[in-house]
Amino acid sequence: MSSSLAALLGGAAGAVALAGIVIILIWFCIFRKRSVSRTSETGSSDPSQVGRHGTIELSIRDTRRFEMEELSGATKSFSDKNLIGEGKFGEVYKGLLQDGMIVAIKKRRGLASQEFVDEVRYLSSIHHRNLVTLLGYCQENNLQVLIYEYVPNGSVSSHLYGANQQSREKLEFKHRLSIAQGAAKGLAHLHSLSPRLVHKDFKTANVLVDENFIAKVADAGLRNFLGRVEIAGPSSLVAADEIFLAPEVREFRRFSEKSDVYSFGVFLLELLSGKEATESASLDSSYNLVEWVQNNEDHGMMSNIIDQRLGSTFTAEGMEEFIMLMTRCLESSSERRPGMSYVVMELDRILEKEVNLTTIMGEATPTVTLGSQLFRPTTT
Repeated sequence: MSSSLAALLGGAAGAVALAGIVIILIWFCIFRKRSVSRTSETGSSDPSQVGRHGTIELSIRDTRRFEMEELSGATKSFSDKNLIGEGKFGEVYKGLLQDGMIVAIKKRRGLASQEFVDEVRYLSSIHHRNLVTLLGYCQENNLQVLIYEYVPNGSVSSHLYGANQQSREKLEFKHRLSIAQGAAKGLAHLHSLSPRLVHKDFKTANVLVDENFIAKVADAGLRNFLGRVEIAGPSSLVAADEIFLAPEVREFRRFSEKSDVYSFGVFLLELLSGKEATESASLDSSYNLVEWVQNNEDHGMMSNIIDQRLGSTFTAEGMEEFIMLMTRCLESSSERRPGMSYVVMELDRILEKEVNLTTIMGEATPTVTLGSQLFRPTTT
């Protein structure tokens, strides 16, 4: 082969190699641009958005920062007439935003902090049909404020035994099952996140119902804002909300998904009895309802604590299965309690069977009824 031919072939090979490199570089740049575009659309291209929870959080523009001026206008300068309650975080107000949305506004004294904003970003990114949505926050004038969606029919506790509960109204068994089912799905969703989110303050007062009486779990993760909270020791002295805390939480502050399950068991007990779990099981008993259930293995004895307002709106089989699930959730040992996914499955099964067995032939009884249809006068 002549030297001129070799040079020609070498030059051609070099040109082909160079063209290949150029094509690869162009393809890489296009792919990288598309990848960055996709991640920026989801708010996850910025490494700073990866928070302490180990998950990708929403960008700051997706978590609304409210102005105090707007919140003051929404609540008529935080008027007592707009005050609807007070919880661990602080006072709760009903507010009407400028865009017409009704919200629940929780405020407390507190200095502005990035940790507060990061926690809001994380919690506001969690959405589920059975969870109350955190919409945004405000930090001004030495105040920390959380803004939630407003749930119009209030807490389940107010319908069971609260000050506004009317004695001539009752919540039928299948409706209580439906509420329990919705609350269980909300908790199960929290436990399915990666990493898992433990509610830490689940109680009947934190299960709200909307205009269709669909259950929504409130205040998920709210304890994370509060820091260390002292917990009472002896069970005889526990406050109304602290009776929902599992034994390992009261003794060792050991929160977990299974401590949420225990709290859910107390919630089921209040649905069953229509009373606060701190009440005595009977006039001649020194046990509160939780202690009484844990000390009675005979499920037949449970008829003594069933809410009399339920009348004959349930089947014996459905009630027995409900009680068995409740007692499993109330196990003192966390290892013996079921997971929330199992609880959801069991409530689905019990509710479906209960609706079918208590429906008169030819009638269509929905699992969830409108609030206006939910309460019926108690027969005398």
